[in-house]
Amino acid sequence: MTQDHTTGPDAAPETPAPWRPSRTVAVVLAGGTGTRLGLGIPKQLLKIAGKPIIEHTLAVFEAAPEIDEIIVLMATGHVDQAQQIVDKAGFRKVSKVIEGGDTRNATTRIALDAVGEGDVNILFHDAVRPLVSARIVRECVNALWTYSAVDVAIPSADTIIQVDENDCITDIPVRATLRRGQTPQAFRSGTIREAYRRAEGDPDFAATDDCGVVLRYLPGTPIKVIDGSDENIKVTHPVDVHLADKLFQLAAAQAPRLTDRGYAEELAGRTVVIFGGSYGIGHDLAELARRYGAQVFPFSRSSTGTHVERAEDVEAALKTAFEATGRIDHVVVTAGILEKGALTDMDQETMDRVLQVNFVGPVIAARQSLPYLQQTKGQLLLYTSSSYTRGRAQYALYSSTKAALVNLTQALADEWAEFGVRVNCINPERTATPMRTKAFGEEPEHTLLAAETVAQSSLDVLISDLTGQVIDVRRAPGEPTPVPAQPTAAKADRLAGGVAAG
Repeated sequence: MTQDHTTGPDAAPETPAPWRPSRTVAVVLAGGTGTRLGLGIPKQLLKIAGKPIIEHTLAVFEAAPEIDEIIVLMATGHVDQAQQIVDKAGFRKVSKVIEGGDTRNATTRIALDAVGEGDVNILFHDAVRPLVSARIVRECVNALWTYSAVDVAIPSADTIIQVDENDCITDIPVRATLRRGQTPQAFRSGTIREAYRRAEGDPDFAATDDCGVVLRYLPGTPIKVIDGSDENIKVTHPVDVHLADKLFQLAAAQAPRLTDRGYAEELAGRTVVIFGGSYGIGHDLAELARRYGAQVFPFSRSSTGTHVERAEDVEAALKTAFEATGRIDHVVVTAGILEKGALTDMDQETMDRVLQVNFVGPVIAARQSLPYLQQTKGQLLLYTSSSYTRGRAQYALYSSTKAALVNLTQALADEWAEFGVRVNCINPERTATPMRTKAFGEEPEHTLLAAETVAQSSLDVLISDLTGQVIDVRRAPGEPTPVPAQPTAAKADRLAGGVAAG
């Protein structure tokens, strides 16, 4: 088996033998220390979307059918932590977790030794690019059938300037020919080994990426560039943490819906408990889950006399569901009340009711649910409101309790990760529910989100692997949304089952 590396200093062979690699190895480079993020741990161990960044990255290559093996090069002193993440996640393709070098180039040399001899496809990828797509991985591997070196890049939206030592502009390159480099970078093993062999003889050798080594030391070797993506960001600065977190949320909201059969496979035989399941979003979610075979237990003040803010009521509800089915897989808390008015004008009873139902209730439900969810590795799903990002006049307590639920979601996701229990929060825009109609009256139907849409997104989150996420649900342009009829006065007094987002 002949490797496709160059026969001379400046050119590849004129008639290379067909490339027949024995396997494809993804090398995940996790040697960063997190200095620019101001962390005490390597940035690849920082949690985003409820999991360490490196876990998200490894999951992409684990799921990619083009990848046969994964090798992790970890920062010095943190190999054991990385190995624990691999073991806990059950990544079967990871063959080695070893220490990287002091520089990127030193780390690549260690990786090449770890890969071993023979004709192999090698993909080098930054561990802190957790949003790399399956499409990028696939196209990198496919390109290696034709090219011996492959890079990933995206066009530059900004004008690039070149400056001197005094920060004065010396050149403005034509933007149309410029690209912003990403990873993976992919190589036929013979090519990257030969490039590094030649680099060893250069006392001035220094490069920041592996394609640069090939470009400099094997200048006749074409390096194919495939399209990257704007989402494939590198988590380097503090703002990148927030951007990556939001991109995971958006990806979840845009995830393709399953077929009816797919939902049935995920939900059949599962037990779903919904606090606030009589009206609005909770009611629609209950109906949807039942349709796909879940055993659903909706509880509310009006239908079952269950007050979510009473620990004894929540305990009794959970016990009822467990005794009937022997398991609880998902606990959903949609119960909430919205009382409008200036804070100084509210009486103590009203304030207590808002705080108890909107915040204390979910806290009680969380505490009572954990023992059941631990058994099934299930999920707790809460609901916030678009007002959580900015308090709104005339419903300050509602806004602030919804903001508290976001913080609670993120904190519990971290606390419960060791138990395998997921915690997420749905953030719908203004939604057509009976509770909202009671609070705001009739509104133009084109301005509101349908409760059914929120219920569908909620179901998608329940069957996902997400944790620690606040999932935005938005109305598609032009989506018709019927506003529910104004409830009767008697019923309106009891409505606590719908979320009035906004």
